Amino acid sequence: MGAHLVFVDESGFLLIPSVHKTWAPRGQTPIIRHRYQRDKISVISGISVSPVRQRLGLYWRFLLKKNFTHPHALEFLRHLLRHLRGHVILLWDQGRIHKGDPIRDFCRRFPRLHLEHFPAYAPELNPDEGVWRLAKARLANGRPDDVDELLARLTASLVRIARCPALLRACILKSDLPFV
Repeated sequence: MGAHLVFVDESGFLLIPSVHKTWAPRGQTPIIRHRYQRDKISVISGISVSPVRQRLGLYWRFLLKKNFTHPHALEFLRHLLRHLRGHVILLWDQGRIHKGDPIRDFCRRFPRLHLEHFPAYAPELNPDEGVWRLAKARLANGRPDDVDELLARLTASLVRIARCPALLRACILKSDLPFV
């Protein structure tokens, strides 16, 4: 078929710091001070694999202070179709926003888009989970003051991941997908 393969997933990033391993002098517990705000950024992204040369790409969209719904998922699909030529096979989980009439209608209008779902409760199969692992590790122990600062840090992290094909390839190889 010669189609682009795209692995898609969503994630959320909070202003409340994600604490990972850190160090401190013996006997002194490290403290991360922050403003207790519940604002967040929702992100949808997709790792693409080109059909011929198997070039890797990363596409993403942000949503501030909200959760993704059907219209946001459709906007991301349009974004992918604008950037990828030819047929696109998209694999994502069985989330509510990935199903339903709006998604089916969109696929009927764009026959070059083919949607497939990962099995239920199998995030380990989705390579895009690796992107979130990398991004969250890079943002760990940080304490952004507001959503704009979190957005800037998150953008920098995703750009770094997108510019490094070795990281994207590692996300694919680290997943439990059966590759030959």
